[in-house]
Amino acid sequence: MRLAIVASHPIQYQTPLFRELAGRFDVKVFFAYRATPRDQAAAGYGVEFEWDNDLLSGYPFTFVENKSFRPGLKHFFGCDTPSVAAELAQYRPDAVLVLGWNLKSYWQAIWAGKRARIPVLVRGDSQLQTPRTAIKRAVKSFIYPVGLRVFDAALYVGTHSRRYWEHYGYPRQRLFASPHCVDNQWFASRATPDARAALRATYSIPASAKVVLFAGRVVALKRIFDLLAAAELLKKRGINLTIMLAGSGPLENEIAAAAAAIGTRLVQLGFCNQSQMPGAYAAADVLALPSDSETWGLVVNEAIASGTPVVVSDACGCSPDLADGTAGLTYPTGNVESLAAAINQLLKFPPSAAELASVAARHSVRAAADGVEAAMKACLSSGKKNLPA
Repeated sequence: MRLAIVASHPIQYQTPLFRELAGRFDVKVFFAYRATPRDQAAAGYGVEFEWDNDLLSGYPFTFVENKSFRPGLKHFFGCDTPSVAAELAQYRPDAVLVLGWNLKSYWQAIWAGKRARIPVLVRGDSQLQTPRTAIKRAVKSFIYPVGLRVFDAALYVGTHSRRYWEHYGYPRQRLFASPHCVDNQWFASRATPDARAALRATYSIPASAKVVLFAGRVVALKRIFDLLAAAELLKKRGINLTIMLAGSGPLENEIAAAAAAIGTRLVQLGFCNQSQMPGAYAAADVLALPSDSETWGLVVNEAIASGTPVVVSDACGCSPDLADGTAGLTYPTGNVESLAAAINQLLKFPPSAAELASVAARHSVRAAADGVEAAMKACLSSGKKNLPA
């Protein structure tokens, strides 16, 4: 089988899946945009950087010419690649996989596939919980039940993702599980006791200290102040936490001032590139993701793969899949008392290594690739004309 994958730009979370798929059959990835360090800063990281892991080896790829007058990833017309149709025709794939539908490039690839009568698959993490206006909800309720059927198969990444497709009446027989994933082995092999000891020593964190990690952009929607408020509650009950921040963003100084005001130690690692993250997870006792809007939250996958339990708000797309009581806990978004209780419970009764590993295994690169392969085979065996309505 030959699969064309159309992606916006190289993303560290997608590379392991591309490599796994390339090991199974003929794959070529068509990128619409090459992100710059300035783009990364504009996305909320606060600093310009390049990812320090290799995103482009292990699979064939090309960058399609982007003719947008204002190239970028934040608006529909930022990726405009009219030549993708010719590139796909030259490659002659058996199926096309697009990783979303929010950019013009995706629709150029979708229509190229439809014209060539090639099955078009889609994989994304849209969910109904994402905040949207009443007008937008109404428009989608009218258009999506028909519009989404342009895809011959849809790959859902988790429980909320599947509910999204079902909500719009997408045929269940054309839904395939392809869970959000990270390279579990890569994180597990680097999040070692030595890495834990080294990072704690660097920041003079005692071995006995209880460390709760936040990893991500330091921006308002992440609700990091909720984590500080939970630490204050626990401190009043005799439980002292050290809060560790692996990330940068516009609220760094305000977070530092708030931590100082309540007398909670805050360790700010600043922006951490990918190679630095396993050590941060290893040094922590719990990862907390208190966001009020998160389509998934792949830092949760990373933490679990590193052997660190998680506390996740119910606004995070990953909550029913990764924080279901086995590898971690979910709490109501914004409920500081519940957040504090969940942190305390995991500190007292952490999940076993085997429990964490079992959750990580269900969300592996192999499992994600299995879903893509199953969707391809179903489309090809059914025949383009005979797919279920």
